[in-house]
Amino acid sequence: MKILVLNGSPTGKNSITLQTVEYLKICFPDHSYEVLQVGKQIRSMEKDFSDAREKLEDAELILFCYPVYTFLVPSQLHRFIELIKEQQVDLSGKYATQITTSKHFYDITAHRFIEENCVDLNLKYVKGLSADMDDILTEKGRREAKAFFRYVLWNIDNGFREPVRGTEWHTAGDMQFTPVMASGAGRSKKMDGLKVALVADFDPEEEGTALRTMIDRFLRRFPGESELINLREFPFQGGCLGCFHCASDGTCVYKDGFDAYLREHINDADAVVYAYTIRDHSKGYRFKLYDDRQFCNGHRTVTMGKPVGYLVDGDLDAEENLRTLMEARAQVGGNYLAGVASDQRDPDGEIDCLAKSLVYVMRHHYTQPKNFYGVGGMKIFRDLIYEMQGLMREDHRFYREHGFYDFPQKKKGRIAGMYLVGSLMGSKKLQKKMKFSMTDGMMLSYGKMLERARREEERK
Repeated sequence: MKILVLNGSPTGKNSITLQTVEYLKICFPDHSYEVLQVGKQIRSMEKDFSDAREKLEDAELILFCYPVYTFLVPSQLHRFIELIKEQQVDLSGKYATQITTSKHFYDITAHRFIEENCVDLNLKYVKGLSADMDDILTEKGRREAKAFFRYVLWNIDNGFREPVRGTEWHTAGDMQFTPVMASGAGRSKKMDGLKVALVADFDPEEEGTALRTMIDRFLRRFPGESELINLREFPFQGGCLGCFHCASDGTCVYKDGFDAYLREHINDADAVVYAYTIRDHSKGYRFKLYDDRQFCNGHRTVTMGKPVGYLVDGDLDAEENLRTLMEARAQVGGNYLAGVASDQRDPDGEIDCLAKSLVYVMRHHYTQPKNFYGVGGMKIFRDLIYEMQGLMREDHRFYREHGFYDFPQKKKGRIAGMYLVGSLMGSKKLQKKMKFSMTDGMMLSYGKMLERARREEERK
């Protein structure tokens, strides 16, 4: 496959983000890669766009690669996108994704900017990778980068793309599925050892509603075991009282058995799909009751690390805050949001895509690094639980065991190194003697990592 990398960094080859692409080139050598130095050459492109046009039209996958600058992409990449539109370059039907590096400060707005422009250009967009600046230097970061690119290639092979709300462009494509035997609501079928819990809010007496139709189709399309949980059938005694009775051992003051049910039925699943009808700009009272009562598990979700999806009846396009809430909950909960199917678009196509995507991420245990929602939210909880560890004992144990207490003051070596770099950069005499720039120095550790990766791939 012909991959065109649009490097939006003004540092050119010294772009930290570009080092992730260099690593992927080593790990996936069966594709051809060409890098267009948009950040360095934007002025010349304004004068002559012919070379860029030729490369864009020749590409099969366009990879936006850039550091997040002030909520969005660097201005040079912003201008390049304007030029594509001004020059009326036809990119219809090509695939696109993105890789960014940042400290996760509003990476979400940068990613959505690219996503929205991909819609304008009629590109088939696949969700991108938002990495921290040093992620590719760690084993975990390299593993996430490889998993991301493997997921992009899987989407392309299957003709999938992300649904984008608020436009006429949506998930569909020429998707072919092997029919599976239908199962009625609540019945389960076993295949591949995969189980999904479908948590829903609907009137069991009403047949043929939009939501029930979506639920039934998902249950037919998902090839693993499924358990349908209707919140209207659970005997809730009331909403969360905020009494902190559950703080020490996770036991709720209510005796309706919800805490045990949550862990035995939801936590037992490999993935969770939520199905609801939009009411009063939310998922409705019962889902809020369900969410609040999960506080019996403290500031940690029983579904942490599991993929999630949504089936939504209603005009989701008009509910920006609700869409934000759904993404933020997934991010803070450490859940990969595998898809959202709405009956306002192509519900059958989106449901089929959701079912197949869930199978992929469950089989491959696919996750992505958190974005601003997840990183920022967890830092707030991290500080809160550390202060309240004497009360929130189970939270404290969980956060400690999972390495959530990643306070910056622990990184003494890095802090000392920054003092040294600051001293060097503050000396005009030393700056004159330095034969390489700050970005040249930053590339040293990335160069060593890439060389190790090449040797490892050669030994395979």
